[in-house]
Amino acid sequence: MPYQVIIPAAGQGKRMGAGKNKLLLEIRGVPVFIHTLRVFESDPDCTGILLAVNPSEKAEIQELLAFYDIKKVIGLVPGGSERQYSVYNAVKELQGDGIAMVHDAARPFIDQHLIRKLTEAADQDGSAVLAVPVKDTVKKAAGNQILETVERSSLWAVQTPQAFRVSTLLHIHQKAAEEDYLGTDDASLAERLGIPVKIVEGNYDNIKLTTPEDLYFAEAIIRKREARSN
Repeated sequence: MPYQVIIPAAGQGKRMGAGKNKLLLEIRGVPVFIHTLRVFESDPDCTGILLAVNPSEKAEIQELLAFYDIKKVIGLVPGGSERQYSVYNAVKELQGDGIAMVHDAARPFIDQHLIRKLTEAADQDGSAVLAVPVKDTVKKAAGNQILETVERSSLWAVQTPQAFRVSTLLHIHQKAAEEDYLGTDDASLAERLGIPVKIVEGNYDNIKLTTPEDLYFAEAIIRKREARSN
């Protein structure tokens, strides 16, 4: 099923401690965001990529797109001070009313099988997100004092992509902008308006690279995938 994808890539990733945009860090000699873009570049269902970038990095990113032969990027939009503002800038550039996804540039291990499941769910239900069941025991606390153990059978760790009909994605971002509401993710903008969001179970490889330790996990995932393909 055809879809467009928005990839916000303007954040600095301060927790990575790299002194620059973490998406420009390399895994096996290739920038993180290029690993992510290659998934969508090679997916025949992807009709276009909108990349939200820091204006000061636009020229460098354009050079990297050309060097790695990424051709599906149909627009570079200015990133905002918050991820949500970056996404909204891109949403306003979407065409038609098909399916649009929002995906973290720092999640390079999403696979096309899950993307297909997500687009099908969004087409049927209007909105859908990838998520995995929470594996750890979760505690609610005040400061350093445990208040209670949260029953985890209904808890999910939400990932991206998150998929919506274009009209829905535009509506939820417009309402958030009008009401000066800043959500935790795109799905939260839908939830607050009473719009149902379906969960599609993802996998635990679809990690977000946030801290230096995550780069070691990334290398482990690559080695695991290489072993499976041999």
